[in-house]
This record gives sequence, structure tokens and C-alpha cells, in this order.
Amino acid sequence: MPEISGLARSDRPSRPRPADSFDRRLIAPMVLGSVLNPINSAMIAVALVPIGAALGAPPAQTAWLVTGLYLATAVGQPVIGRLVDTYGPRRLYLIGTALVGIAGLLGALAPSLGALVAARVLLGVGTSAAYPASMSLTRSEAERTGRDSPAGVLTALAVSAQTVSVVGPTLGGLLIGVGGWRTIFLVNVPLSAACLVLGVLRLPKSPGGQRERRSVDPLGMALFAGLLAALMFFLMKPRADHWWLLVLAVGAATAFALREVRVAEPFIDLRVLGGNVPMLATFLRQFLSFTTAYAFLYGFTQWLEEGRELSAATAGLVLLPLSLSALAVSAVTGRREAIRGKLVVGSLVQIAGCAALLGANSGSAVWLLGAVGIVMGIPQGLNGLANQNALYRQADPARMGSAAGLLRTFMYLGAMVASAADAAVFPHGADTGGLHDLALFMLAGATLLLAVTLLDRSLRTLAPSTPRKA
Repeated sequence: MPEISGLARSDRPSRPRPADSFDRRLIAPMVLGSVLNPINSAMIAVALVPIGAALGAPPAQTAWLVTGLYLATAVGQPVIGRLVDTYGPRRLYLIGTALVGIAGLLGALAPSLGALVAARVLLGVGTSAAYPASMSLTRSEAERTGRDSPAGVLTALAVSAQTVSVVGPTLGGLLIGVGGWRTIFLVNVPLSAACLVLGVLRLPKSPGGQRERRSVDPLGMALFAGLLAALMFFLMKPRADHWWLLVLAVGAATAFALREVRVAEPFIDLRVLGGNVPMLATFLRQFLSFTTAYAFLYGFTQWLEEGRELSAATAGLVLLPLSLSALAVSAVTGRREAIRGKLVVGSLVQIAGCAALLGANSGSAVWLLGAVGIVMGIPQGLNGLANQNALYRQADPARMGSAAGLLRTFMYLGAMVASAADAAVFPHGADTGGLHDLALFMLAGATLLLAVTLLDRSLRTLAPSTPRKA
């Protein structure tokens, strides 16, 4: 594990840490657990075509491998985040990472596309625990020490997730080249084992003192899940005869809102959330940022393999410059929050990258396609980190786990919309015309992201705050 923010490796013998310093032993399990979801989100990008060929499924069907995970994650992140707030991060972290190993094994042995989708759904549930647990631990440490958490801790969480998101396609392509598409599921087994060992050895059993136990509002959770599921099923095939799905989504949304404003301990406190306009704006920016990012990741990768006729391994290598540029930008800018500046630059570069994609065709040179990846990697190194830092300043510390879960929910809502867009523009295969339609869709989202950022005056005054005691 590399050093973070100048901290020495936590497994070396050392003097007892001062009472007012961040517990560095938490960093390894926090980071490793938090990357489980993005690495599984990214590796599947280069596996969709091989899986479709092996199981006889068109892109519109293999898109459910993406959507299944994100639907489970979009629901699971705030649900498990609420459980983290109630029962503490250690227990949920261990349960979630254990499910990741089980899901990886089931996916590696799956005989059909339906079984693979089920394994991806289980992966989505399992990978939903580590990030809200990590954000809760970070806030607990800030409250324990009475000091604002080291910038390197939040940066490590964001940078590691962003890095594996863009390295994932390259890693997935290499794994597929060595052992076939099933290896991208099997790799979760050792990752899960490592998380379990680190979690048992290093995560505190009672961080931040005794927690107040709250109701977990199962009815609210069920209505929220029904809302997202109905909406996503419609987006995957937006046809006139599927109108009833929209009616179901509106009904679930109405029932959810009525439930949450009346119950004493709601799953999502809409009254508090509605009064925190800056945090709502952060959720919207997260949604817009990742709608464009994931539309590019999945759509561009599919086009490289079908429209440009590259192998999965070669397509992964073409995306490597994207990985490197995102990593470089994150490393250079990570120590400074500069939330508004990062979002403005990130959205402007997204606009430029989407415009460049309109010139791509089946005869485009590989080096030119790699250059487009470099451009699109820059906002991946800026936007996610900026939104995470904004949320950390805006959220109620007592609900940090559920707030962090909601941030990831909006990220995966963006991913689900991106997956639906990919399926819509590539109904029978990833051709160049569909790629250009996708670029226009992405361009609209990036432009809206810039507008939302410029109109949010709260970003000008957002600054580190003194942690409040729970």
C-alpha cells in the first residue's frame, strides 16, 4: 500500500499514535473496500462483447449486466449507509465484502446470461457497504480527534475509485486475454478475502463511542427500490406500451415522499434534504458528471470493439491513456480542494472531449482515439473528487453514511441512464452513427453540468469546517 499524505505504512512497528491524529491503520481497508464497486463497474466494459458472443446475446441484453449492478447499488448505497449510521461501519463492511467474494464465484460459474445478471446484482449489493462505511469512519475520526480529517484521506478514497474506474477496462482486457471473460468475476474472490482480513484486523468495533440505534424504515426502503426499479426498466426500453412503468414510478415516488415526511425515523429525511439546497446541487452534479463519464466508458469501448474492430485486449490498451491522465490530474490536484474550480475545468474539458468524439470514425488512427481518451480522463480526475469534498462539507455528520450512500446513488443513477443511452443508440451493434448520437447526448449533459456549477453560489464560500461532536 503506497504512503498517503506523507503517512508511513500502518503495518510497520511504530510508536502509539497521538490521540489527536487520524488512525492510519484504517486507510488500507477503507481504500481497498471502496474500489470494489468501481473496478467491477469498469472491467465489464470490455467484457460485454465477448459475453454477448459466448452466450448469444445482443447489446440490448448484455446492457443488463451494467444496469443490474447499478440498480442494486443505487438502492443499496443509501440503504446500507443508513445501516452504517445505525449499527456502525465494521459490521456492514465485513458483510458486504463477504458478499462480493460469493458473487464473484457465482459469476465465474454462471451458465447463462440470467445467472450472470443475478451475480452482478449480488455484486452491487455487496460493494455498496465499503464507501459509506469509509466516509462514516472518516467523520468519526474527525470527531474523535477534534480536528478536520487529513485531506489525504478523502483524496485517497476519491483518487483510488477514479483510478480503478479508468484502469478497469485495461485490467479487464488483460484478464480476458489471459483467461477469458469469466476471470473478471473470479478476481473478486481474492479481493474479497483481502478486505475481510484487513477489516477484521483493523476496523474498530465501536468507532466514535456508543451509537444511538434508529429504526431503519424498511417500508421507505422498499418504496425507494420500487421507484428506481420501475424508472430503470422504462429507461432500458422507452416505448409507448411501457407507460405503466412510468405510472408505477410516479406512484412509488408519491408514496415514498408521503411516507418519509410522516415517519419519525425516515430512511431519507426529505425535510432535512430539501432544506440543504447546496447538497442537492452536489447530487445533481454527481449525476451529470457520471452520466457523461459512463456513457463514454461503455459506449466508446463497445464501439472500439465493434465499430473500430479492435480486440478486447487492444480496446483496453487504447483506454490506458485515459487512465493515466485521470491518475495524473488526481495526483496533482488532490491536496487542494478548489471544489468550484475543479468542477468548472472538468465540465469544460468534458465538453471538448464530447465534441472531439463527433469526428471519430472506423478509419480513425488508434493514437487519435487514445488522445480522445486523454482528454476524457481529465474530468474523471476532477469531478468525482470535487463532489465528494463538497458533500463532506455539506452533510450532517450524524448522517454521513447515508449521505455518502446517496452521493454514490446519484453516481450510479448516472451510470444507469448512460447504460440506457448506450442501448438506445446501439440497438443492433455499436456503429459509428450510434457513437455520434451518443456524443451529442454526452455533450448536452456536460453543458448542463457547467451551467449548474456556475449558477451554484454556495461553491464560492465552501470551506473546511470544524468537526461537530455527535
